[in-house]
Amino acid sequence: MRIGMAVAIGLVGALMGGSAYAVDRTVPPSEAALRYSFSPIVKRVSPAVVNVYASRVVQQRVSPFMDDPFFRRFFGGDMNDAPRKRVQQSLGSGVIVDPAGVVVTNYHVIANADEVKVALSDKREYEAEVLLKDERMDLAVLKLKDAGGHFPVVSYADSDALEVGDLVLAIGDPFGVGQTVTSGIVSALARTQIGASDYQFFVQTDAAINPGNSGGALVDMDGNLVGINTAIYSRSGGSIGIGFAIPSNMVRVVAQSALKDGRLRLAWVGAGFQQVTPEIAEGLGIGRPRGALVTDVETDSPADKAGLRSGDLVVSVDGVEVDDPNGFNYRIATKGVGGAAKLAYIRGGKEGATQLDLVAAPETPARDERAIPGSSPFAGATVVNLSPAVVEEQAYQGKRRKGVLIQSVDKGSPASGVGFRPGDVVVEVNGAKVETTAELAKIAGQDASRYRLVIERGGRLIRSQVGR
Repeated sequence: MRIGMAVAIGLVGALMGGSAYAVDRTVPPSEAALRYSFSPIVKRVSPAVVNVYASRVVQQRVSPFMDDPFFRRFFGGDMNDAPRKRVQQSLGSGVIVDPAGVVVTNYHVIANADEVKVALSDKREYEAEVLLKDERMDLAVLKLKDAGGHFPVVSYADSDALEVGDLVLAIGDPFGVGQTVTSGIVSALARTQIGASDYQFFVQTDAAINPGNSGGALVDMDGNLVGINTAIYSRSGGSIGIGFAIPSNMVRVVAQSALKDGRLRLAWVGAGFQQVTPEIAEGLGIGRPRGALVTDVETDSPADKAGLRSGDLVVSVDGVEVDDPNGFNYRIATKGVGGAAKLAYIRGGKEGATQLDLVAAPETPARDERAIPGSSPFAGATVVNLSPAVVEEQAYQGKRRKGVLIQSVDKGSPASGVGFRPGDVVVEVNGAKVETTAELAKIAGQDASRYRLVIERGGRLIRSQVGR
């Protein structure tokens, strides 16, 4: 026996009164009710869940021994032969969220891809262009090329309305076997110690999620999107009932940014925060660890203008309680840019409130991106000037607000050999302070046999000396 979606919610079972949903949650009234099916939900949602195929071309020699002249002489092969090209492929899932053919998936599904294709449930295939990809969120937004037509979509639900115990379905393509539906419940909310992205605030579910499910849909009993399946906890590589999804409220912000101008602009706070430990909670005189403890405030930032100070404990955003800095970052990120958010905080044992303006981080100075050429220790590094916008985009954790940040490092380059990493900040070279990419480019172009370097990494200064 099959029932409609509204009745299917009755399978959840929550005898306590009150709910974020309009319908009541009740236990199944009879054995016959246990035979009800999720089929109506699946039929409506599955056409909007797609497979995402990402591929990139890599250079590879036929054999590693062919790099040795001895083996090349006796086993054949021209010394000038170019490495063979090989195509690496990855498989994931995606969700159509706009009838024009806009698809949301995970960043890690399409990262470094030269070509992305999307296959619909009815076997149609389309090439896709990447409208936006953001490693911090582990989200990417695609647009089907030359698609035309009106595609089925999955509507967004308010992920803040989820409750632990709610029934959910996970839909995707695990292990490439084809579209698969699994059911489960919301096991936990606001998981923040997962490490799957910089903005950690996950919906945890026991609906089976496996490799290939990444980017697929987690839907509620109304058939609406509550999350994008992203990661699993597993010792074997397969599902053990601990899966994580990015909440739909975050997905919505990223998708809307992609459709607007292809750039994800998050509200700039201009403050650093620390996790509250039991010891800190005792020192603050609060009953339990909670909130985001302000460690520093940047001058003229929104936090500064809101009157926040080092030592303040932010406990809520627009009336929603904040458990830790990750929770605070999530709440601010989902607000977008524009307007203001009301913050509640504790200072010296007394409660206070303030308004935080939701503005984008300024790009001052201009980033002036440069790829450093030549043979200096910086050759192969792409660098940008530090600005509040760069700090936000790169999730920079240091305290320095002036200097040159290493954005990327080419494999096999001198910069890679020296040990530079993305996120490093160049502070000094040969005793001279470096504050702009133009200054670094000039220094890198000079003829020097040795370089004395001061680099900031993760808030710690590293001093070293290297030769050309």
